[in-house]
Amino acid sequence: MKAMKRYLYDGTADGLFSAISWILEEEADPENVVLAEHEQALFEDGFFINTDSIQAEQLFTRLRYRAPDAAYTLYLFMLAEKGGMESSLLHYISLVFTHGDKVSGYLTHPAVRDIVSTAKKAGRELHRMKGLLRFEQLQDGAYLAKMEPDHNIIQPLASYFRTRLRAQPWFLYDVKRRTAAQWSSGVLQFGAIEQFITPALSADEKKVQLLWRTFFKTIAISDRKNPRLQKSNMPMKYWKYLTEKQGE
Repeated sequence: MKAMKRYLYDGTADGLFSAISWILEEEADPENVVLAEHEQALFEDGFFINTDSIQAEQLFTRLRYRAPDAAYTLYLFMLAEKGGMESSLLHYISLVFTHGDKVSGYLTHPAVRDIVSTAKKAGRELHRMKGLLRFEQLQDGAYLAKMEPDHNIIQPLASYFRTRLRAQPWFLYDVKRRTAAQWSSGVLQFGAIEQFITPALSADEKKVQLLWRTFFKTIAISDRKNPRLQKSNMPMKYWKYLTEKQGE
Protein backbone atom coordinates (compact mmCIF):
# COMPACT_ATOMS: atom_id res chain seq x y z
CA MET A 1 0.00 0.00 0.00
CA LYS A 2 1.29 3.44 -0.94
CA ALA A 3 2.22 5.61 2.04
CA MET A 4 0.04 8.70 2.53
CA LYS A 5 1.87 12.03 2.49
CA ARG A 6 1.17 14.10 5.61
CA TYR A 7 0.98 17.90 5.69
CA LEU A 8 0.43 20.27 8.60
CA TYR A 9 -1.04 23.76 8.96
CA ASP A 10 -1.23 26.29 11.81
CA GLY A 11 -4.84 25.68 12.90
CA THR A 12 -6.33 28.88 11.46
CA ALA A 13 -8.95 29.05 8.70
CA ASP A 14 -6.53 30.94 6.45
CA GLY A 15 -3.86 28.38 7.20
CA LEU A 16 -6.22 25.54 6.36
CA PHE A 17 -7.33 26.90 3.00
CA SER A 18 -3.92 28.13 1.92
CA ALA A 19 -2.54 24.66 2.76
CA ILE A 20 -5.28 23.04 0.67
CA SER A 21 -4.51 25.43 -2.20
CA TRP A 22 -0.80 24.58 -2.01
CA ILE A 23 -1.47 20.84 -1.95
CA LEU A 24 -3.81 21.00 -4.93
CA GLU A 25 -1.10 22.77 -6.92
CA GLU A 26 1.80 20.55 -5.84
CA GLU A 27 0.27 17.09 -5.47
CA ALA A 28 -0.90 15.06 -8.46
CA ASP A 29 -3.23 12.93 -6.34
CA PRO A 30 -4.67 14.73 -3.26
CA GLU A 31 -6.51 11.51 -2.33
CA ASN A 32 -3.16 10.18 -1.11
CA VAL A 33 -2.58 13.17 1.17
CA VAL A 34 -3.41 13.64 4.85
CA LEU A 35 -3.82 17.18 6.22
CA ALA A 36 -3.83 17.90 9.95
CA GLU A 37 -3.35 20.74 12.42
CA HIS A 38 0.17 21.23 13.71
CA GLU A 39 0.22 20.21 17.39
CA GLN A 40 3.67 21.56 18.31
CA ALA A 41 4.85 18.05 19.21
CA LEU A 42 8.61 17.49 19.31
CA PHE A 43 8.65 14.63 16.80
CA GLU A 44 5.44 15.38 14.88
CA ASP A 45 5.46 13.76 11.48
CA GLY A 46 4.59 15.87 8.45
CA PHE A 47 5.59 18.82 6.27
CA PHE A 48 4.41 22.20 7.60
CA ILE A 49 2.81 24.57 5.07
CA ASN A 50 3.07 28.26 5.89
CA THR A 51 -0.09 30.35 5.94
CA ASP A 52 -0.79 32.62 2.99
CA SER A 53 -4.00 34.64 3.46
CA ILE A 54 -4.00 35.82 -0.16
CA GLN A 55 -3.72 32.25 -1.40
CA ALA A 56 -6.60 31.22 0.88
CA GLU A 57 -8.83 34.01 -0.48
CA GLN A 58 -7.92 33.11 -4.05
CA LEU A 59 -9.00 29.52 -3.41
CA PHE A 60 -12.42 30.69 -2.21
CA THR A 61 -12.76 32.96 -5.25
CA ARG A 62 -12.01 30.06 -7.57
CA LEU A 63 -14.47 27.84 -5.73
CA ARG A 64 -17.28 30.40 -5.93
CA TYR A 65 -16.68 30.78 -9.66
CA ARG A 66 -16.33 27.03 -10.36
CA ALA A 67 -19.15 25.73 -8.15
CA PRO A 68 -21.21 28.29 -6.17
CA ASP A 69 -23.43 25.65 -4.55
CA ALA A 70 -20.45 23.64 -3.35
CA ALA A 71 -18.83 26.86 -2.09
CA TYR A 72 -21.93 27.54 0.00
CA THR A 73 -21.76 23.98 1.35
CA LEU A 74 -18.18 24.73 2.43
CA TYR A 75 -19.33 27.94 4.09
CA LEU A 76 -21.92 26.03 6.14
CA PHE A 77 -19.35 23.36 6.94
CA MET A 78 -17.00 25.96 8.40
CA LEU A 79 -19.80 27.24 10.64
CA ALA A 80 -19.98 23.76 12.18
CA GLU A 81 -16.45 24.15 13.65
CA LYS A 82 -15.94 20.41 13.50
CA GLY A 83 -12.33 19.43 14.03
CA GLY A 84 -10.36 16.54 12.59
CA MET A 85 -11.89 16.79 9.11
CA GLU A 86 -9.10 18.59 7.29
CA SER A 87 -8.34 15.64 5.02
CA SER A 88 -12.01 15.24 4.13
CA LEU A 89 -12.15 18.95 3.30
CA LEU A 90 -9.06 18.67 1.10
CA HIS A 91 -10.48 15.69 -0.80
CA TYR A 92 -13.89 17.36 -1.14
CA ILE A 93 -12.42 20.55 -2.62
CA SER A 94 -10.31 18.49 -5.00
CA LEU A 95 -13.47 16.76 -6.22
CA VAL A 96 -15.26 20.12 -6.56
CA PHE A 97 -12.65 21.32 -9.04
CA THR A 98 -13.15 18.09 -11.00
CA HIS A 99 -16.94 17.76 -10.90
CA GLY A 100 -18.21 21.25 -10.04
CA ASP A 101 -21.59 21.42 -8.29
CA LYS A 102 -22.30 17.83 -9.32
CA VAL A 103 -20.03 16.81 -6.44
CA SER A 104 -23.06 16.76 -4.10
CA GLY A 105 -24.26 13.66 -5.96
CA TYR A 106 -21.14 11.68 -5.02
CA LEU A 107 -22.31 10.81 -1.52
CA THR A 108 -20.73 7.36 -1.69
CA HIS A 109 -17.36 9.12 -1.44
CA PRO A 110 -16.55 9.39 2.29
CA ALA A 111 -15.19 12.94 2.04
CA VAL A 112 -18.26 14.22 0.19
CA ARG A 113 -20.55 12.45 2.65
CA ASP A 114 -18.69 13.89 5.66
CA ILE A 115 -18.64 17.48 4.40
CA VAL A 116 -22.20 17.54 3.07
CA SER A 117 -23.75 15.91 6.14
CA THR A 118 -21.92 18.28 8.50
CA ALA A 119 -22.90 21.31 6.40
CA LYS A 120 -26.54 20.22 6.42
CA LYS A 121 -26.57 20.09 10.22
CA ALA A 122 -25.28 23.66 10.43
CA GLY A 123 -27.74 24.77 7.75
CA ARG A 124 -30.70 23.19 9.55
CA GLU A 125 -29.80 24.92 12.80
CA LEU A 126 -29.36 28.25 11.02
CA HIS A 127 -32.81 27.90 9.47
CA ARG A 128 -34.34 26.83 12.79
CA MET A 129 -32.84 29.71 14.75
CA LYS A 130 -34.34 32.26 12.36
CA GLY A 131 -37.71 31.27 13.81
CA LEU A 132 -36.71 30.45 17.38
CA LEU A 133 -34.77 33.57 18.37
CA ARG A 134 -36.68 35.73 20.84
CA PHE A 135 -35.80 39.43 20.94
CA GLU A 136 -36.45 41.18 24.25
CA GLN A 137 -36.79 44.94 24.58
CA LEU A 138 -34.35 46.49 27.04
CA GLN A 139 -34.85 49.61 29.12
CA ASP A 140 -32.89 51.72 26.66
CA GLY A 141 -35.17 50.65 23.81
CA ALA A 142 -32.72 48.27 22.11
CA TYR A 143 -33.54 44.59 21.60
CA LEU A 144 -31.52 41.57 22.72
CA ALA A 145 -31.68 37.90 21.66
CA LYS A 146 -29.54 35.30 23.43
CA MET A 147 -28.74 31.85 22.09
CA GLU A 148 -26.51 28.81 22.55
CA PRO A 149 -26.39 27.13 19.12
CA ASP A 150 -24.33 24.03 18.39
CA HIS A 151 -22.76 25.79 15.41
CA ASN A 152 -21.13 29.20 15.02
CA ILE A 153 -24.01 30.79 13.08
CA ILE A 154 -24.06 34.31 14.53
CA GLN A 155 -22.78 36.01 11.36
CA PRO A 156 -25.37 34.62 8.90
CA LEU A 157 -28.10 35.08 11.53
CA ALA A 158 -27.14 38.71 12.04
CA SER A 159 -27.10 39.28 8.27
CA TYR A 160 -30.58 37.76 8.07
CA PHE A 161 -32.03 40.04 10.76
CA ARG A 162 -30.21 43.08 9.39
CA THR A 163 -32.57 43.02 6.41
CA ARG A 164 -35.68 42.36 8.53
CA LEU A 165 -35.16 44.48 11.64
CA ARG A 166 -33.67 47.61 10.16
CA ALA A 167 -35.61 50.19 12.14
CA GLN A 168 -34.48 49.40 15.68
CA PRO A 169 -31.11 48.71 17.32
CA TRP A 170 -30.56 45.11 18.41
CA PHE A 171 -27.99 42.65 19.70
CA LEU A 172 -27.42 38.94 19.21
CA TYR A 173 -25.40 37.21 21.90
CA ASP A 174 -23.95 33.71 21.58
CA VAL A 175 -23.61 32.65 25.21
CA LYS A 176 -21.50 29.57 24.43
CA ARG A 177 -18.89 31.42 22.35
CA ARG A 178 -19.16 34.79 24.10
CA THR A 179 -19.55 36.59 20.79
CA ALA A 180 -22.04 39.28 19.90
CA ALA A 181 -23.49 41.06 16.89
CA GLN A 182 -24.76 44.63 17.16
CA TRP A 183 -27.01 46.48 14.71
CA SER A 184 -27.20 50.21 15.30
CA SER A 185 -27.54 53.27 13.03
CA GLY A 186 -27.34 51.13 9.92
CA VAL A 187 -24.06 49.46 10.93
CA LEU A 188 -23.58 45.76 11.76
CA GLN A 189 -20.63 44.93 14.02
CA PHE A 190 -19.26 41.76 15.62
CA GLY A 191 -17.12 41.33 18.71
CA ALA A 192 -16.17 39.22 21.71
CA ILE A 193 -17.61 39.76 25.19
CA GLU A 194 -15.63 38.31 28.08
CA GLN A 195 -18.23 39.04 30.75
CA PHE A 196 -21.88 39.51 29.90
CA ILE A 197 -24.47 40.90 32.31
CA THR A 198 -28.02 40.72 31.00
CA PRO A 199 -29.48 44.25 30.91
CA ALA A 200 -32.82 44.98 32.55
CA LEU A 201 -35.95 44.52 30.45
CA SER A 202 -38.33 47.36 29.76
CA ALA A 203 -41.66 47.48 31.58
CA ASP A 204 -43.50 46.95 28.30
CA GLU A 205 -41.41 43.85 27.54
CA LYS A 206 -42.30 42.29 30.90
CA LYS A 207 -45.99 42.86 30.20
CA VAL A 208 -45.75 41.42 26.71
CA GLN A 209 -43.91 38.32 27.94
CA LEU A 210 -46.53 37.70 30.62
CA LEU A 211 -49.33 38.07 28.06
CA TRP A 212 -47.56 35.78 25.63
CA ARG A 213 -47.03 33.02 28.21
CA THR A 214 -50.68 33.29 29.25
CA PHE A 215 -51.82 33.13 25.62
CA PHE A 216 -49.54 30.16 24.90
CA LYS A 217 -50.95 28.19 27.83
CA THR A 218 -54.54 29.18 27.06
CA ILE A 219 -54.54 27.95 23.47
CA ALA A 220 -52.86 24.65 24.35
CA ILE A 221 -55.23 21.67 24.12
CA SER A 222 -54.29 19.35 26.97
CA ASP A 223 -55.83 16.26 25.30
CA ARG A 224 -53.59 16.76 22.28
CA LYS A 225 -50.39 17.39 24.18
CA ASN A 226 -47.55 15.34 22.69
CA PRO A 227 -44.25 16.04 24.48
CA ARG A 228 -42.28 13.66 22.28
CA LEU A 229 -43.43 15.35 19.06
CA GLN A 230 -42.86 18.79 20.57
CA LYS A 231 -39.29 17.92 21.52
CA SER A 232 -38.70 16.51 18.05
CA ASN A 233 -39.86 19.71 16.35
CA MET A 234 -38.29 22.01 18.92
CA PRO A 235 -35.44 20.32 20.87
CA MET A 236 -35.25 21.12 24.57
CA LYS A 237 -31.79 22.64 24.20
CA TYR A 238 -33.50 25.68 22.63
CA TRP A 239 -36.19 26.10 25.30
CA LYS A 240 -33.95 28.07 27.65
CA TYR A 241 -34.42 31.30 25.68
CA LEU A 242 -38.02 30.81 24.53
CA THR A 243 -40.39 33.15 26.35
CA GLU A 244 -43.30 30.72 26.17
CA LYS A 245 -41.30 27.87 27.76
CA GLN A 246 -40.13 29.74 30.84
CA GLY A 247 -41.31 28.21 34.09
CA GLU A 248 -41.77 24.68 32.68
